[in-house]
Amino acid sequence: MLRIAVPNKGSLSEPAAEMLREAGYRQRRDARELVLPDPDNGVEFFFLRPRDIAVYVGEGTVDVGVTGRDLLLDSASTATEHLQLGFARSTFRFAAPAGQLTDVHQVAGRRVATSYPVLVADHLRSRGVEPAGVVRLDGAVETAIRLGVADVIADVVETGTTLRAAGLEIFGDPILRSEAVLVRRGGAEEPAGLDVLTRRLQGVLTARQYVLMDYDVPTHLVDQAVAITPGLESPTVSPLHNRDWSAVRAMVRRDETNRVMDDLYDVGARAILVTSIHACRI
Repeated sequence: MLRIAVPNKGSLSEPAAEMLREAGYRQRRDARELVLPDPDNGVEFFFLRPRDIAVYVGEGTVDVGVTGRDLLLDSASTATEHLQLGFARSTFRFAAPAGQLTDVHQVAGRRVATSYPVLVADHLRSRGVEPAGVVRLDGAVETAIRLGVADVIADVVETGTTLRAAGLEIFGDPILRSEAVLVRRGGAEEPAGLDVLTRRLQGVLTARQYVLMDYDVPTHLVDQAVAITPGLESPTVSPLHNRDWSAVRAMVRRDETNRVMDDLYDVGARAILVTSIHACRI
């Protein structure tokens, strides 16, 4: 039975549960459950602190786990990234009092406050930068400079509004672009059942990124229409009762839906319908 670690709480918890549910796996109804067997699918779920998941996977206590790329790198464990999951995206940046610093090499000799000390120390080391120290803070780090704990902070940045409110300014290139990932033990044989889990999750990712588009088009314009909707491999083209028209079905990227519909209509397609995809195997 494949042992899967999933976040017990935090920003990763609900999206991970939703994705696994869409992939056909049981999910807990009571947040107090810490272990959930799913014998019908040959897996067992363990609900752990997100920061601990990479450690458990690296030690082989569980086979695979869902965590953030930031947490994986900060854990310094032997777990390795297996599959990007496409949610909980974030960007890590350096920030300092406005107008003071412009380049990461200026961090040398300064104190850095962060909730991800290993990740930040490794990033600085890879660039040959030696800080005066890396201070770990578990909560918000925006006030660390004002309170005299640090000279620079390294934190998740979305709009930068919170940093500006604290009188701080982003500088240098991003430290890391993170997202939720499925991790497995590095250097170990692939556990039984991981291939099925991977295909299911990839199916969910594809279903979220694509829609199914159906339309009718004059038969002599099929080639022009198909050029707009080539599908993943090739669209399905079927004759209609009226032989002057054909029906076409193809997968289209969700974020391009309206543009594609406009282009098809301009070509001459009609009865253009869009359907969500709930699951697939590609």
